[in-house]
Amino acid sequence: MKAEVEEFVLPGERTTRSFLSLSSPDRRAFLLAVDLLALNAGLAVSLAFRKQYELNAQLLLRYPLWFILLSLLWLLWARAFDAYDLRLAGRFGSSARAVFLAGALTVGIYLLIPYITPPLPSSRSALFAFPLLAFAFLLVGRGLYCVALTQPAFHRRVLIIGAGWAGRTIAEALAGHGDGTYQVVGFVDDDPAKLGKGAWEIGNRGEFTSAPLHVCTRAPKAPQHLCSESTPAPPPPGTSAPLLVLGNRHSLPALIRQHRVDTLILAITHDVNGELLQTLMDCLELGVEIVPMPVLYEQLTSRVPVEHVGSNWYVAMPLDHPQTKPLNRAVKRAFDIVGAALGLLFLALAFPFIALAIYLDSPGPIFYTQERVGQGGRVFKVYKFRSMVPNAEQGRAVWAQENDPRVTRVGRILRKAHIDEFPQFLNILKGEMSAVGPRPERPEFVEELAREIPFYRVRHAVKPGMAGWGLVKQGYGSSKEDALLKLQYDLYYIKHQSLWLDLVILLKTIVDTFTLQGR
Repeated sequence: MKAEVEEFVLPGERTTRSFLSLSSPDRRAFLLAVDLLALNAGLAVSLAFRKQYELNAQLLLRYPLWFILLSLLWLLWARAFDAYDLRLAGRFGSSARAVFLAGALTVGIYLLIPYITPPLPSSRSALFAFPLLAFAFLLVGRGLYCVALTQPAFHRRVLIIGAGWAGRTIAEALAGHGDGTYQVVGFVDDDPAKLGKGAWEIGNRGEFTSAPLHVCTRAPKAPQHLCSESTPAPPPPGTSAPLLVLGNRHSLPALIRQHRVDTLILAITHDVNGELLQTLMDCLELGVEIVPMPVLYEQLTSRVPVEHVGSNWYVAMPLDHPQTKPLNRAVKRAFDIVGAALGLLFLALAFPFIALAIYLDSPGPIFYTQERVGQGGRVFKVYKFRSMVPNAEQGRAVWAQENDPRVTRVGRILRKAHIDEFPQFLNILKGEMSAVGPRPERPEFVEELAREIPFYRVRHAVKPGMAGWGLVKQGYGSSKEDALLKLQYDLYYIKHQSLWLDLVILLKTIVDTFTLQGR
């Protein structure tokens, strides 16, 4: 086997790895530090234009709240505009747009609400240079990131253990979401028939085939029985071509040295036996990191790959999620009550105009109720403004489609601005829903989806929400494939739920509302 391995390595390649290689979390942390430094430097320099302030450490020590609040505002709006999505950060145009939108709202709120912001100089005109300096410093920092961190010295060289479906899935995720952070050098697999073959020549169940591999057109990671036909799966854009199977588990140490590998991705769904475990421990001695495929996939995409966890079921099961703690539940409930009360106050002011528009466009009921499945599998009635023609379903549950002909003209506007969901503030006050959580599904669909999608019922571990991580990242679902993708986002939310994440989701929902990004 040694001779076979040497056939597929690059002769004479250096065996040392770069100490500058950064993982995705490292890159986000580095970018966050650069942004906060740029934003606060803009404030400090603009203050220094006035004689009573000096540009030194004393300025920060004397007025810490000025800089702390500015940083918190930036963190919220930057997350709302995906400023730390590495796919956006790696391209200066998209990065500059995210920074501009987040910066405009951050600086605007900071300057225009003096009763909330700390007592800045008595005349806010003294900070006339602050927005210009903040944007300039932010753009310079983003430009340096785009230029510097795209260099090979900052890439992490990756070897994927497992050339099956899970291995190809993580390779696609690295290419689509990694922004060059990871450079895949190849695969390792114990099947001798795969040695030297391109990973995208191997069928869904691991056998070598010359036939095209079919994947889902709407949800590329869906199980085969959820997939549509006739979409071939070429190697993902941005991957090193060709991505070959370079050897088996016994060749791992040699491949790590030859290819200067920084990271091993464990993309196998069965149990790790004693022999493989010993090999992995030997690899750890060489200074590489070993990451399970579901963990890295979750870091890259903010989704839990439920169809790839295999025997690692605990990766998809949020066993100790935040809502199992009484204090967290109490805080979230208080947050829901305050938010719903404010929402109903706004709704009371806008209701006459909304109701009149609905009735004039399509005479019939103003409200619409529908059964949905909530926490613990309990069925409840959700309230909505009617956005379709009366009796649109004619007695049977039907997936809502994009550009659905049953939607009225006013209903289309209500949906795009999420206004049709506003009556659900009543569901929140009743305790049936939360402001943020997985979107509730209809009982007819839940039974079918639970049979076909692994871990589907886990989303009922928490209250459903008006707004949700899946909603702001994916949008509304209209098929089983969409339901799988939504579940991946929902499980990520349940595992990482916090008041901070809820605020980010609500801000993203507000942005979608004002930009009409709804259905």
